[in-house]
Amino acid sequence: MSDPGKIGGWLHRRAENVAVLMLAVMFGAFLVQIASRYLFNLPGGIASELTITMWLWVVLWGAAFVLRERDEIRFDVIYSAVGPRPRRLMTLCASAVLLVLYGYSLPAVWDYVTFMKVQKSSYLDIRYDWLYSIYIIFVVAVLIRYARIFIRAVLGNVPK
Repeated sequence: MSDPGKIGGWLHRRAENVAVLMLAVMFGAFLVQIASRYLFNLPGGIASELTITMWLWVVLWGAAFVLRERDEIRFDVIYSAVGPRPRRLMTLCASAVLLVLYGYSLPAVWDYVTFMKVQKSSYLDIRYDWLYSIYIIFVVAVLIRYARIFIRAVLGNVPK
């Protein structure tokens, strides 16, 4: 498994496995919440908090590691209607803007998330810095993704 393509494919499949596991936990917690509320007339605070936490994590984890470049939402009508040079320029501009915005926000995000160690979630008793650390992971992954896209566009390799 020394080929970078094979390693990348293997890592992508493991990221998908983690996302599936989070969805399964979220769905199980959702079912427990419904059962506790409607069958046993008990509040389901832990299940509710677990469902919300898993939703946050699966969305950001999926956007960071599972979503492929071709799966992202774009203004395809304009992008598809122009030739290779305007596409390259559009890719360069969009990736540069995203790199600047996410890069600029990263120190503030880091400060805020690490500051949140002072609070814990109500039912699961998880420190908020651990709970929201997925956003830092997401930002770093997006920065790496768009740096690669920018470099590929500079070298002339633009997605069709």
